[in-house]
Amino acid sequence: MKFMITWKIAPGHHKPAGEEFLKFGAPAPTGLTMLGRWHAAGSVSGWALVEAKDPKPLYEHVAQWANLLELQATPVVEDSEAAEMLSKVYGK
Repeated sequence: MKFMITWKIAPGHHKPAGEEFLKFGAPAPTGLTMLGRWHAAGSVSGWALVEAKDPKPLYEHVAQWANLLELQATPVVEDSEAAEMLSKVYGK
């Protein structure tokens, strides 16, 4: 399953969050595949698209950053998957 992680650097944590990212690069733990990560220019926000069969590595990754970032992970589906579900609902 794919998850969109949104984050915002917590107030007063910009420097330590930046230093942590530069030092370690925020790698995904085993079992979590990083599909892409984006940073909003001129902002303290960003997004990461990850994939995991088991949500435990997702929880681990979020927990690793929770002291510096405000995070939210949302399950997401691609257009083809959404269309398949809509076809079932609307019978087309």
